[in-house]
Amino acid sequence: MNKERIFKVLLAPHITEKASVVGDAGNQVVFKVAVTATKRDVKAAVEALFEVKVVDVRLLNVKGKTKRTKNGLGKCSDWKKAYVNLAADQDIDFMAIG
Repeated sequence: MNKERIFKVLLAPHITEKASVVGDAGNQVVFKVAVTATKRDVKAAVEALFEVKVVDVRLLNVKGKTKRTKNGLGKCSDWKKAYVNLAADQDIDFMAIG
């Protein structure tokens, strides 16, 4: 996987209450990824960018919400979420990166 594709696959860490619970319980990290990303793309991008060993990747399509505006109905974009399961001794600390 080339360097440009790595930065286009992973968009941002998805930090929510549920993601924190999953991360503490199962050594997982949740990312917002490109809609066109595959499991292989996400695994290669995480391993190359953060230098960790990835055991498993699960992808989830999130449907955009319908919002009511003064001009009628609007719709937020659909997006994709990835649950990345890391090896037992691996960890990603987002506060230390940067």
